[in-house]
Amino acid sequence: MARILVVEDDTTINQIVTEFLKEQGYEVISHFDGKQALDCFHQEKFDLIILDIMIPTVSGLEVLQTIRKTSDVPIMMLTAMDDEYTQLLSFNQLISDYVVKPFSPLILMKRVENILRSSQKNTDIRMGNIRLDLENTTAYMDKQEVHLTKTEYDILEVLFKRRGKLVTRDNLMYTIWGYNELDSRVLDNHIKNLRKKIPTLPLTTVIGRGYKIEVDG
Repeated sequence: MARILVVEDDTTINQIVTEFLKEQGYEVISHFDGKQALDCFHQEKFDLIILDIMIPTVSGLEVLQTIRKTSDVPIMMLTAMDDEYTQLLSFNQLISDYVVKPFSPLILMKRVENILRSSQKNTDIRMGNIRLDLENTTAYMDKQEVHLTKTEYDILEVLFKRRGKLVTRDNLMYTIWGYNELDSRVLDNHIKNLRKKIPTLPLTTVIGRGYKIEVDG
């Protein structure tokens, strides 16, 4: 069962979208502002986020940009803003779809199905001799399973999903533990263990900032 986060400040639209999704068998959590959405995102795992742009506390575009720092979860923008600039800005942050209000709930459900169907095809991340099986939360090196703790795997998944980009220590700690006020030695030990268990891991430390999975070419 796919888990979907709905972020929409219009009570009526939020309720309509949420109820339609539940009727289709999806597990749905809904929020009405950006801060609530980000807090929820950092504590839960979702298969899709439906995100309005004009929401209070933190705008939808800011929520999108924050999520993209650590995750490539599919995101559908749901908004009354139909100008080219906003749409391009959204797609540049790798959204899956852009739906302009007013919309047909039935068509929206079809778009949701298409996004989830597409994302479910990509359940592996491969790099060199390393493969992450996202569905089973398992790592492999040279086709042999690497026995990682849950935290080690979670850190590796975040870094792989953001491969080629810097992931700051604060972002990494907040994503894994839900806060960044953490003894940095805890994170250092997990990184040390990952490097020991996966010697071919192309992980670079950016001193004073964070970590980066290097991508050839």
